[in-house]
Amino acid sequence: MNNSDQSGSPVIVYLTGDYPKVSHTFILREVTALRALGMDIRTCSIRTPAEAEIKGAAERQARADTFYVLANAKKPLRLIRAHLDGLRYSPRRWFGALALAWRTRSPGLKAALWQLFYFLEAGVLAAELRRQGASHLHNHFVDSSCSVAMLASHMSGVPFSFTLHGPTELYEPHRWRLDEKIARAAFSVFISHFARSQGMLFSDPSHWDRMRIVHCGIEPERYRKVSVEGANPLEIVFIGRMAGVKGAPLMIAALERLRADHPDARLVMIGDGPERPALEAQARAAGLQGAVEFTGYLDQDQVAARLSAAAMLALPSFAEGVPVVLMEAMATGLPVVTTRIAGIPELVEDGVSGILVPPGDLDALVEALSALLADTEMRARLGQAGRAKVARDFHQATEAKWLGTLFSGSIAGQLPRTLRPEQAEASSHPAG
Repeated sequence: MNNSDQSGSPVIVYLTGDYPKVSHTFILREVTALRALGMDIRTCSIRTPAEAEIKGAAERQARADTFYVLANAKKPLRLIRAHLDGLRYSPRRWFGALALAWRTRSPGLKAALWQLFYFLEAGVLAAELRRQGASHLHNHFVDSSCSVAMLASHMSGVPFSFTLHGPTELYEPHRWRLDEKIARAAFSVFISHFARSQGMLFSDPSHWDRMRIVHCGIEPERYRKVSVEGANPLEIVFIGRMAGVKGAPLMIAALERLRADHPDARLVMIGDGPERPALEAQARAAGLQGAVEFTGYLDQDQVAARLSAAAMLALPSFAEGVPVVLMEAMATGLPVVTTRIAGIPELVEDGVSGILVPPGDLDALVEALSALLADTEMRARLGQAGRAKVARDFHQATEAKWLGTLFSGSIAGQLPRTLRPEQAEASSHPAG
């Protein structure tokens, strides 16, 4: 199936588990950037996001424009009609998708039941793909939504691809059948060399030539540092889910120790999550009520404003992909302190565009934060280098153009051979 809308542009359907979602604004930015390039992007989501996840006008509009698979699958007549249409369209594909769902299930009765749900949802999505005349299906994350995408692709005949972020998909690669998804995808996208290496680890080498790298990107022009007079030279910002995996408890402990030498230092915790009450209790127990601010979720513009007035960003995570919040802080011109894990060193060069510390090492975290609080020149130098790095290698427009090239090439049967766009440019302009 190779369909286009009336303008002649191939219809590309985007799928993810929850869209739009405040913690996944990079997907919304990617969709917007691809549309700005003239691509016809239609959005689908398995679940309807909670109201708390919708923070701005762009998110509200995106929700209004998105097709929600589960909401439609819960309508019995809609579900039955979708699968009957699938059987009429291609009995071979429908039964093949059912066999694929059974073959790729995890052990146990509960896992088999979930796989049945994915198959039912896939029938609804396949019907929507046919209705929209889709040429390609792209899924973000490689967990349950990608299972639905793989089954819907088989059922409809629409090729699919996916973006693997990590770290959660990599915790259970066998459960999510990463090997099967890589094998069946027209191509697969990874946000870093590290993420791609993990995909290679769990897949057959015969499929490695269809694995590409597309960074999550930002718009650097959205982020600007305010004047020195308007900034707080002792304010540390943390942005992330209030959960242990982000190292949030370390931030409270670090501030408690920092205030011995920097009594005016303060911490802004942006985000929300299951451990927020425990973190607030930790701050109270340490006597930091007036020094720690919990803001909850903020929209893109609010985050940019808080970063612009801060001294630095710290993210002492235990597991990550390549955090977009680091890119946002670096684009603002802030130095960042983060952990030497996964794909982070591909973004942050220790001592050049930020400071990397061992994960879980509170002493190293306190030492790095204290050094930056005490050294205005170091903050400026690291911040300037960080902004240049993001503008060069993580700009949303560049990454969207590269992803669009992959979509177009795949649809035309000529997937670009290089991992990254700068390699493609170099190969098309040989030296000499």
